[in-house]
Amino acid sequence: MPTATRGWVAVFAAFGLMLSQFIASPARAVDESSLLPVDQAFVLSAKATDRGRIEFSWTIAKGYYLYRERMGATAADSAFKFNPLQLPEGIHKHDPFFGDVQIYHDHVTVILTGAAASDASAADFIVKYQGCADAGVCYPPQKRTLHVVLPVDGSGTAAADVRAGTAITSASTPNPLAALAGNAGAKTAGTDALQLPPEQAFGFEAIVDTPNRLLLRFTPAKGYYLYRDKTSFAIVSTNSSVQPGQPQWPPAQQHQDAYFGNAAVYFDQVDVPLPLLRQSTDAQRIVLNVVLQGCQIDGICYAPMQRSVSLDLAAGGDVASALQLQAAATMQSKSSVKAPEIAVVAPITLLAALLLAIGGGLILNLMPCVLPVLSLKALSLVQSGESRGRARKHALWYTAGVMVSFAALGAIAIGLRQAGLALGWGFQLQQPLLIAALAYLMLAIGLALSGVYQFGAGVTGIGQQLTEKSGPAGDFFTGVLAVIVASPCTAPFMGTALAYAFAASTTMAIAVFLALGLGLALPFLLIGFVPALASRLPKPGAWMETLKQVLAFPMYLTAAWMVSILAAQRGSDAVLYVLAGAVALALGVWLWELGRYSKRQNTVRTFALLALLVAVLPLAAIQRLPQLAARAAEQGTVAYSAAKLAELRGKGQVVFVDITADWCITCKANEQAVLARPAFIDAMRKAGAVYMVGDYTDVDQPITDFLAIHHAVGIPLYVVYPHGGGEGEVLPNILTQSIVDDALARATK
Repeated sequence: MPTATRGWVAVFAAFGLMLSQFIASPARAVDESSLLPVDQAFVLSAKATDRGRIEFSWTIAKGYYLYRERMGATAADSAFKFNPLQLPEGIHKHDPFFGDVQIYHDHVTVILTGAAASDASAADFIVKYQGCADAGVCYPPQKRTLHVVLPVDGSGTAAADVRAGTAITSASTPNPLAALAGNAGAKTAGTDALQLPPEQAFGFEAIVDTPNRLLLRFTPAKGYYLYRDKTSFAIVSTNSSVQPGQPQWPPAQQHQDAYFGNAAVYFDQVDVPLPLLRQSTDAQRIVLNVVLQGCQIDGICYAPMQRSVSLDLAAGGDVASALQLQAAATMQSKSSVKAPEIAVVAPITLLAALLLAIGGGLILNLMPCVLPVLSLKALSLVQSGESRGRARKHALWYTAGVMVSFAALGAIAIGLRQAGLALGWGFQLQQPLLIAALAYLMLAIGLALSGVYQFGAGVTGIGQQLTEKSGPAGDFFTGVLAVIVASPCTAPFMGTALAYAFAASTTMAIAVFLALGLGLALPFLLIGFVPALASRLPKPGAWMETLKQVLAFPMYLTAAWMVSILAAQRGSDAVLYVLAGAVALALGVWLWELGRYSKRQNTVRTFALLALLVAVLPLAAIQRLPQLAARAAEQGTVAYSAAKLAELRGKGQVVFVDITADWCITCKANEQAVLARPAFIDAMRKAGAVYMVGDYTDVDQPITDFLAIHHAVGIPLYVVYPHGGGEGEVLPNILTQSIVDDALARATK
């Protein structure tokens, strides 16, 4: 392998390794019970060696470290005029939390010099610091106020009167946040109020409102706030026949704090209705267990607290369906303090998941949503046909774009799932703003391929690389674009691999997503590195300009398809907005190209930029449009609802559930190949089955719950429920008539 090529391979491999480490490290599984309280992990002391020199020292426990860049010390009053803090050189490290940093192990002393007031016998100092455990957990930023006695005669003293704001921690609180909560009796930094006991700081009451609803009241004391998303509910009943539904929280206030960043909180009393899902209308006693967490303003953050209350439910109310109860059990962990996990781990090994992912990514190349971009990639490889080295670079940069995009998409999807959102493959296309932006992008690429515009040198030369697909930036961008347009498609093998990814650790999950990317990029890697395959590419020639112009039309069709999805999500107004923006976009790029040859280039290009700015305005208008009401079911189908499904199953009906969306290419392919054909209608009639369709084009919580119940990480989802009860059978993503016939036959036995 030539030296240059080996260099690119090394760079790409190193980048992929760093990316996976960056994504995986913060989420590494750690047993919090093994962590020391923050003030045992980092023992702080201070002494004045003379009246103008204060030394702050930390004894750092083994397996922990402090950040040099996160340290600070200032005088709290005018008793000491201070200079900048003097910090020793630390150990250089690339940290997954803060990038390139310096850290300290074992022990560190920092020095604050200055001048003490002549009549001052002591001074208060505010010390800030932050550290982490080697196991991968970072403590919140810490702030301590230290009262240091100053020597009188310059002889020096080691006095350090640590009172005022210093935390006094307890070994019985190993959680970093719990350690902060253990500062009983200490005055907190930044506030003059002594902290209250948890029961006084956060009052809680619960009453029975109706047989199917509780009314909860949370009352933070003045100067305290409660986290909405750190609150969870569980119910213990005499016969396990009651489950909590989704709490109906009122709007919360966004608050930036040092512990959880931007969080939804309540500073005042809040009433929260909590629906109950009952399996029986009998009177019974239940115990409601609530886990909550809150903080003092500019002070400590309390450890998670649990409250329990016994309540008597009267007879009556409504009985929930089994499906609603199962959905509640699956979604209950959304508001839990811990990150939710997928209930069932796919019964396969990591190696099997990786192989399935590579196979699924490879098959994605055959999907209609990816073909327009692959045509562009094929054109770029033909252009490089004279040089094997150039073909290899094309393949490597394209692969880099694919792999980085898959890693980013996987990190986002996994992060959102761990935050309690049921998101998976392709669900980002439920966002109208993204759909409109993709329509713009496809139109812009099409216009470039048609020769309407091309960018010149300088910064804008990137545009030429992106549109003509030449050079590293162009190849990388093509890989990114391939992943974007592949997201509406679900290939065979992908479902099992993705189910494993969403149930596994972050490191393994990212590995599965990278394997998907490798499968998608594999054909072009083979062409770039196997001379026998590369030699079969046609020779460059004048015909390539014509082919490039022809390839513009699949881009226009893709843009039109995006607009049709937008119409289903937000209606005709959204279509009008995006078309007006598209006209402004076309005008802008045309004027930009016109300015190349104009004597008034600056004036013309100013108008071009204004036109491009106008093109952005409709995006904001689209985002504000309301979601359309659910579309009426087509003839011969029943619209999905949990209640209707439970009713049909209670009557002994065979039910074929089809979860689909306008943006799902695989769904549309199955409709054309199987679901819309007479053979399917006839098979459903013979089985006496009901065809239930769930439209997931836009965000729909009941359908999200249904997907969560079946551990689905993408759509389409097809489930056939038998007439005699029992679990539904999940069918493959790609349907054939024989698959449907066999499933219906099993459902009618």
